[in-house]
Amino acid sequence: MDQYIGTKIIEAVPAVRKGGKVYDLTWPIPRSMEPEEPGYRVRYQDGYESWSPKDVFEEAYRRTDAMTFGMAIEAARKGKRIARKGWNGKGQYVELATGISYVNPTGEIINASHEAIGNRAFAFVGTSGVQMGWLASQADMLAENWVIIE
Repeated sequence: MDQYIGTKIIEAVPAVRKGGKVYDLTWPIPRSMEPEEPGYRVRYQDGYESWSPKDVFEEAYRRTDAMTFGMAIEAARKGKRIARKGWNGKGQYVELATGISYVNPTGEIINASHEAIGNRAFAFVGTSGVQMGWLASQADMLAENWVIIE
């Protein structure tokens, strides 16, 4: 069999499964002799809801307020704006830019839409404007404090 790795953005809340029913930990859980299995109630982007055992969930998912750089890149590929907690300057973020073009010294508009290198780059949006082709530092790449900016 081939191996797969998945990345999707979901909503979840800690829950228990007891007697075949799922209860959020914010709800009163009925008292009974049924064993309680810890886990999460999960809502997918299409609205479908399910339950996942705690160990399985925590192996597969990470909160979006403490992501690795790799997870942040996947979020950016899905159209999200990303940033590191504690960056100087409010409202700074990185997003994926597409359809990139530029004006060369002769005034010609150049659009690099070709298969060899693609036509996407990270744009850093900061307090002083936009920096195209933003490059992450070693600290950025190894940090686990990336967040999604809504």
